[in-house]
Amino acid sequence: MNQTTNQEEITEQIQKMLHERGKEALELARKMVLEEKIESKEVQEALRYFMIECWHDVTRPALLSLTCEAVGGDPNITTPIAIPMVLISGAIDIHDDVIDQSKNKGLRPTIYGKFGKDIALLIGDALLFKGFTVLYDAVKKGVSAEKIAEITNIINKTFFELGDAEALELQFRGRTDVTPEDYLRVVRKKAADVEAYTRISAIVGGGSKEEIDALSEYGRLLGMLVILRDEVIDMFDLKETIHRTKKEHPSLVIVYALQNPEMNSVLSSLLKKTKTIKAAEKLSIFVDKAGGFTRMEECMNQLAEEAVIKIEKIKYNKKYLELLIQGMLLPDWRVYLPQR
Repeated sequence: MNQTTNQEEITEQIQKMLHERGKEALELARKMVLEEKIESKEVQEALRYFMIECWHDVTRPALLSLTCEAVGGDPNITTPIAIPMVLISGAIDIHDDVIDQSKNKGLRPTIYGKFGKDIALLIGDALLFKGFTVLYDAVKKGVSAEKIAEITNIINKTFFELGDAEALELQFRGRTDVTPEDYLRVVRKKAADVEAYTRISAIVGGGSKEEIDALSEYGRLLGMLVILRDEVIDMFDLKETIHRTKKEHPSLVIVYALQNPEMNSVLSSLLKKTKTIKAAEKLSIFVDKAGGFTRMEECMNQLAEEAVIKIEKIKYNKKYLELLIQGMLLPDWRVYLPQR
């Protein structure tokens, strides 16, 4: 069995597991939002479009369930918390699209792309406030005042860290002198939300301090891998590559490639000219030649090893948590590159 086939099987296992664990919370979140009485037809349409067509987030609810079970807790107790977290994460996603001016994701328009900036911000704000209201109602039922305070503090810190990450990332736009170390520091900040899920769930599940800390760092590393995996995938989507070079900032794959002194000037020049599919193809070929993909692979493998080490002493669900990490590693990416 080749590496690509094996990775496809792992991906299939993960998708099945995430769907089974996360579908209930997602469906309940959709129902809650779509039952809201809204007079504006456009806002109503935008909410329905986002919740039904765009937002299929079973990953976060599933992660809450798995983490709770990993410390010996009942995974069912995470559903009331997972519902608002689905809404909050959806709001963050919409706001990110506005900041990045992302009009499409894959073949589907984003809320920003389909309804414009104003409606996108309104929808994002509505989901955010709804999420926090529902979260407060959920945790105050059967959760001690001490744990409520701890969970609230985690969410508060998470939002400030995510905001800080977005602000720092804006400084990378149009630059070719960003170091991998600076880039990874921002990626780590952007992974704060995944750490929040694993930490909150471990607390709710009654984990020990050692277990909570271990699963928190596991969540942070998993979040970093999710972000970096998406960045590699973006490099194979030539339209997304063009968008990122024009509106956002180069991915870590390109940042690594720029560290090659023999290729730096060529890549810097290509980045300025990446406005067509042909130019994007040429850029990806030279990024590969400069070692960008290889160094990214090495970085992701190292993060994956660190994540697995963090959960060595976890008693339950370890195989599922390890499977999630394994699923973030890409198959042979060379088969996706344009032919030279």
